[in-house]
Parts: sequence; C-alpha cells; structure tokens
Amino acid sequence: MTTTTSETGRAPSPLAGHHSASGEDHPGILRKYAWVWVAIGLLIFSAVLVRVSGTRPGYDPYGWLVWGHETLRGSLDLGGAPSWKPLPYLFTVPYSLTGRFALWMWMVTSVAISLAGAIFAGRLAYRLTATKQGESRLPAIAAALFAGVALLGIDQYMHDILSVQSDPMIVSLCLAAIDCHLSRRPRWAFWLLVLGALGRPEVWPFVGLYGLWAWWKVPEMRWMVYAGFLAIPLLWFGVPTITNHRPFVSAQLALLSPRELHGNKFTGTINRYTTLQYLPVQLAALAGLIMAAIRRDKTVLVLSGAVVLWVVVEIAFALHGWPAVPRYKFEAEGVTVVIAGVAVGWLLKDGIPEVNPPLGRWIGLGAVVVLAAFCISPAISRLRFEHGDLLHERARTKQIGLLAGTINHLGGYKHILACGTPVTNVEYVSILAWLTRENVGKIGHRPQFEVTKQTYPILLFTQLKNGWAMTPYRTSASLQSTCPHALFVTTPHRPNGVYSAR
Repeated sequence: MTTTTSETGRAPSPLAGHHSASGEDHPGILRKYAWVWVAIGLLIFSAVLVRVSGTRPGYDPYGWLVWGHETLRGSLDLGGAPSWKPLPYLFTVPYSLTGRFALWMWMVTSVAISLAGAIFAGRLAYRLTATKQGESRLPAIAAALFAGVALLGIDQYMHDILSVQSDPMIVSLCLAAIDCHLSRRPRWAFWLLVLGALGRPEVWPFVGLYGLWAWWKVPEMRWMVYAGFLAIPLLWFGVPTITNHRPFVSAQLALLSPRELHGNKFTGTINRYTTLQYLPVQLAALAGLIMAAIRRDKTVLVLSGAVVLWVVVEIAFALHGWPAVPRYKFEAEGVTVVIAGVAVGWLLKDGIPEVNPPLGRWIGLGAVVVLAAFCISPAISRLRFEHGDLLHERARTKQIGLLAGTINHLGGYKHILACGTPVTNVEYVSILAWLTRENVGKIGHRPQFEVTKQTYPILLFTQLKNGWAMTPYRTSASLQSTCPHALFVTTPHRPNGVYSAR
C-alpha cells in the first residue's frame, strides 16, 4: 500500500499512484502498471547491454550453469568449484531446459536484477529525504540520482554485473526488501530477504531479525516465517547432502580460497569495505549518519546499524578463515550510498539547521557542490578503468569463442570426452566444463601435474596469444586413429587450424 504525505511526512514514491483533488483514484495506465513497465524496460535494456558489451560470465557463473545442466540429467556433483549457493541454482535449473540458451537467459536475468539496485537505491534516497507537500522535489531527486549513480560506481561493481556474478543481484534484493518494508509490504520484504539469504550467508541475521519482527507484529505472516526459516537451511545444506553427502561443502571450499586475508583480518576486512567507494561518498555517508542522529531519524540510524552489523559479520567470517573478498561487502556499501544520497538531499533541502535558515541553506548547497566537485576526478578514473576492463573482457570473450570453435572442430564434446580428460588453466576450467557439458570437478586444472604425474589420457587445452592449442597425451592405442592429434587454432577465420602429430 502507498501512503500519503499527510500520513508520513514524507513525499510519496515517484512511482506511487496519483490522487485527484476529489480524493478518488484515477491512475493512468502508466502509473497503474508502473513497475510492470519498469521491469519490461529493464529487461529490454539489459538484453541490449549484454549484446552490446560483448562480455561473458565469470568463473563461478559458468559453474552455476553447469549445475543446472547436471541437475536435469541427474548427475549434480557439488564437490568441486564453485562454492555452492542456492540463489543462482533457482534460475539455472529451469533455464537449462532451453539448452545453450540458458547462458543468455542467465546473463539477461542477472544484469536486469543487478541494475534494479540503482533504481531501489534512488527510491530509498528519495523517500528518506522527507520532502513535504508543497516543497520542491529537487532535493529528493538529487538524492535519488546521487545514490543510484554512486551504487553503480562501487569498485568492480559494473565488472561483476557484466560478468553476471550474484552479489550485485543480492544488493538489489536487499535494497528492494528495505523499500518494501517502508512501503508497508512486509511479505514482499521478507521473501526478498529470504532470496538474498540464499545467495549470501551474511543475510541470515537480517532474515532472522526481520522474521522475528514479522512473527510478532504481523501474525498472519507466521506461516511465511516458518517456511522461510525452513527453506534457507534446506537449500543451503540439504542439496549438498543429497548430492555429495557433504552438507557444509560451501564452507569447506571457502576455507580453501586463495583470496583469504593474510594480515590483520579485523582491519583488513574494514579496509576492504571502505575502499569500495571513494572518500567523498564515504564522508557524505558519515555526514548522513551525523545528521540522522541530530534529526533522530530512526530509519537512517537503523540502516546505519545494518551496515555496521554486516561488516561485523564479515569480520567474524574472516577470523574463521573465509576469504571476505570485497564483493561480499557490496550489500553494506549499497546501503552506505543510500545514506550518502540522503545526506545530499537533506543538505539541499534544509542546509545546516543550526545556522540562520538562508545562510544554512547556502552552506548546505555549497557542501553539495564541493562534494560533487571532488567526485568528478574519481568518477573519470572509474570510467577509464571500466573501459579498460571492458576491453579485457571482450578479448576474453573472443578466446572463449575460439575455445568453443576448437571443441566443435574436434567433433564436439562427446568425442573429446571419449578421448581423454580435458585439462586447462584454472581460469578456464568452468568454461571448458560448460562447453563439454562435464562437471567442473572433472576438468583438470593443473596442467603440469596432469601431464607429468598422471597416467590416464588427457587433452590439454593451452591458451595462446590469440587462440588455443589442443595437445593429447597418453591416448590409448585403440583410439589413436579416431582421436585428434595436436591442434592449433589461432584466429576465428581459420577454423581448421594447423595439425601436427605428437
């Protein structure tokens, strides 16, 4: 349900229904189905972005696609990388019914949900700026724009969106849950948090706290709370138990991460959080916290406490030995940029309340101008980095295309698997697994070890500067006439490659 300004003291949502002067609702079709149009537009934009960007998924998402295919053929094995998480599994299993189209469906879905985070960050900043009836909405609009852009400016955020990682998706789910709660839609808020909890264990405390609140305040939701509390452990631990008899396989694989903090885990985790965003935005968030304390704005103070709780949980995980990589703190940074956006809106709207009103507003405006000025250089730097990263990812996409062409030239994945175990460098293991429809754990990832220490037949795929070399080792005598000799594919325009015997 939507609330009017007279009830809450806050401006209605920019997507809320219109109320006529007579008090009767006469929403137009655009307003009545605003979220439907937004979702359709976001899907179309995401599909175009996926096509134009020319990127492909990262290591983990290719593994998630493999999970979907393996589930359909009844051979799911979670013993190898990537680490198990249920959220992407909910998408990749049904998408796998479409065969190779699953790749594109997952990419568009992930990008669309991830980009929605900027919309929800803007909505939250807009409504929390507390513009009253009859006042200019420009401060709230500025707050929304700042929060939305700042979210997309988080370090490595666009990289993770275009490589279809799940963390930006979870940011969107968490921000949408907050927005639904403030819109008095606790059911939506709870289930969005449950979905987020299926992607990251850091969300579990928030699901627990919100579930307890809903159980107490909204009695008709109690069955939902029970169902949500049951679904999370069932999916996190039940599926690995059924497939591998290892309920804690995710935690076990996370302990083996090469990106674990090796210094002071307390300060190291905090540093990884603070360096996700540039200093001006962090200072704006700190100003928002201070102003919220002065204003006694409970909503912003609770959001600030949620950020602290998230980082504390991450520190605990780091002390346990889990990697605590920067992207695991995207969710905390997402709420941080909302608070920074609120600070911008408050400064533009009220200035510094303790100062003479006209002078206070000018000081507030000046502070926002200075903040914007200090953000220009970091923003340009970030854009340059993203452009360079995009070029790198497009080159990687070309290599993936060449690898797929090499496999097709060799007779397809069935022929390759019959001739030996595929082996390649670790960064391409999940890709090779997807292209050969094999389990990630069954693709060799230590070429030197596989070549010199093992005794079974292998097909070694080696990345060249602009192509691939495929070299067989220990091919059995009975298969030497049908299995491939060494193959070198150096450009997409020479699919036949160059052969040499070995």
